[in-house]
Amino acid sequence: MGKAILGYLQRIGKSLMLPIAALPVAGLMLRLGQGDLLNIAWLAAAGGALFDNLPLIFAIGVAVGLSDDDNGAAALAGAIGYLVLTKVSSSIWEARFGVDVAKTLKFDTLGGIITGIVAGHTYNKFKNVKLPEILGFFGGRRLVPIMTSFFMIILAGIFGYIWQPIQEAITSFGMWMVGLGAVGSGLFGFFNRLLIPMGLHHVLNSIFWFTIGDFGGKSGDLNRFFVGDPTAGIYMGGFFPVMMFGMASVALAIVVCAKKEKRTATIGLLSSLALTAFLTGITEPIEFLFIFLSPLLLIAHALITGLSMFITTSLGVLHGFTFSAGALDYVMNFGIATKPILIIPIGLAIGALYFVVFVFLIKRFDIPTPGRENDDDEFMENVVVTGDMAELAKSYIEYLGGKDNIVSVDNCITRLRLEVKDNTIVKDAKLRALGARGVVRPSKKNVQIIVGTNVQFLADAIKSELKRGR
Repeated sequence: MGKAILGYLQRIGKSLMLPIAALPVAGLMLRLGQGDLLNIAWLAAAGGALFDNLPLIFAIGVAVGLSDDDNGAAALAGAIGYLVLTKVSSSIWEARFGVDVAKTLKFDTLGGIITGIVAGHTYNKFKNVKLPEILGFFGGRRLVPIMTSFFMIILAGIFGYIWQPIQEAITSFGMWMVGLGAVGSGLFGFFNRLLIPMGLHHVLNSIFWFTIGDFGGKSGDLNRFFVGDPTAGIYMGGFFPVMMFGMASVALAIVVCAKKEKRTATIGLLSSLALTAFLTGITEPIEFLFIFLSPLLLIAHALITGLSMFITTSLGVLHGFTFSAGALDYVMNFGIATKPILIIPIGLAIGALYFVVFVFLIKRFDIPTPGRENDDDEFMENVVVTGDMAELAKSYIEYLGGKDNIVSVDNCITRLRLEVKDNTIVKDAKLRALGARGVVRPSKKNVQIIVGTNVQFLADAIKSELKRGR
């Protein structure tokens, strides 16, 4: 039961990636259009349009992410479902308490996520349903938006009575967390990194970055930061020292601890990953090199991240990002941040701490980080594949146990997420020889393979190859 819930939450976390992927461009347009930069009103309005409609975008994105085949009908169902939810619930609330009170009813991104979940499951359930011939036009995928509307009317009727208490509870939780100040920020950072192996940090982020708090009609630490809330950025600023400096230091620690004969190859592997983390804040490729090798390294990572969040908040540093805490976001949003220059010395100190702690733990407990592995004949075997994704997909399928062993294929930012019949026949070393950075088994029927940021193209190639063979 617990594993089933965990697996479902992982699916939700993965589905959040599609709407979140739209934020960097929106944030870039919003910032460039501001008066302290290019001062172009229409450009700022273009970026603001996305932030103004985040709940709707989340409803669409989550619906597509949870659908079996990423079909557009699921997206349409998500959009229609969210419109029905908001209008019907507000109408009920208005009838009960009046227009002014009804205006206070806010669903924010949580309402969008709930709608997306309903729409995604409705799509999977009704996409192949055939109706009697007289109603045949409305069958199959055309039935999905209709059924979603029906289900959302029911849900909206319920929410029209219970959402306000839920909204107040969320607000109270947000106020309590903000009241904890630096301690609350540190706890958020700790659990954010601790949940990475399960992919559940995205669910946590959706609450803190898009739901908690209110300023100028905007909710969430991220949204409030970009509309000028002087208290926003508490749950983002502390990530900059970790992602810009900490992960580069982890990479250096791994290189220092590598065997001499493997050090050059280790540098080649980690240099580009460290640069990616510094510039963009995409740290998963580095994190996946160590978080599954030892609980000690994962806990150390989570603790230092929490410490970074605690320090930045204690010093009054407030900074924000639209995608992740890399140098690009740091520079772009420098002008609207509070005490952003302090991130540099904090980052250097956090980086030094990461290096010392990781070198000690890796050597003290002989953790087999890259470059320290014992030679494995299977791993060292030269597996030759071309740069063609179709050919790479064939090799992946072979080492995953063949087409008959693969039930479903999906992906997030850096990971292949697969449901298989038997994960014991998956050949980890062969997959690593193909370039995979790690293999994770969340359950007996699930496998996650850390590939990198080009994972979507590999996932699509595997899906295409599977369709040809079935």
